[in-house]
Amino acid sequence: QQDLVESGGGSVQAGGSLRLSCEASGHIFTTYCIAWFRQAPGKEREGVATYYSDGSTTYADSVKGRFTISKDNSKNTLYLRMDSLKADDSAMYYCAARGVGRCRMDPAWFVYWGQGTQVTVSS
Repeated sequence: QQDLVESGGGSVQAGGSLRLSCEASGHIFTTYCIAWFRQAPGKEREGVATYYSDGSTTYADSVKGRFTISKDNSKNTLYLRMDSLKADDSAMYYCAARGVGRCRMDPAWFVYWGQGTQVTVSS
């Protein structure tokens, strides 16, 4: 049984929207920081958005104003709403979590990872 399971990826045209979901096991969902990362072929994994346990959020500059991270505690699920998608947003998107410390946009800091869900945006 995986601790983090992503879904919701797919193919969409530029300007379109997608909503990604990350279902987490209970002990993960109560953790301090849950985040979305992405990795395009040939590129390093980069942070997209983080959600801290106090409800605070952070976003990468490249997605500010277009992406929204949210959490549904009743469903143990983290979401990433992505609007006004661009071709540059195409990547494998991963959910990550860590139980100690404030959020960082650093993939090396996170302990738990999902398998990823592919997002492809055509221009």
